[in-house]
Amino acid sequence: MHLPSITAIYLAVLALLYAALAIQVARLRQNNRASFGDNGSLELRCAIRVHANFVEYVPIITLMVAMLEMSGLPAMRVHLLMGALLASRLLHPLGMYAAPNTLQFRIGRVGGATITFVLLIACAVTILWRLL
Repeated sequence: MHLPSITAIYLAVLALLYAALAIQVARLRQNNRASFGDNGSLELRCAIRVHANFVEYVPIITLMVAMLEMSGLPAMRVHLLMGALLASRLLHPLGMYAAPNTLQFRIGRVGGATITFVLLIACAVTILWRLL
């Protein structure tokens, strides 16, 4: 068994993205004088959801990819999975800040969410397949 070094590199980049999303929430909280909740600000509500969505999906997918990497999944497949996760997490905020039913919304939010769900299922199925 080897350490998941490929996953770790992507995780470090994702952590920087996470920090940027957290800073955006903190900045908007300060601007809207909202120590809790969103104080009625649509922009803050959106930033909170973008940040929360990241927290909801990135840890479990990254953990599954790390387990696959440690179990010997070829490096190219690890790069593919983690690259797709990074792309989906970059796309999602772009869509969330766009007006509904625009091309930017569909590519960003819908595309980012779709890639994320596909990754979640693909990683789970791959783990089960490799174990059975």
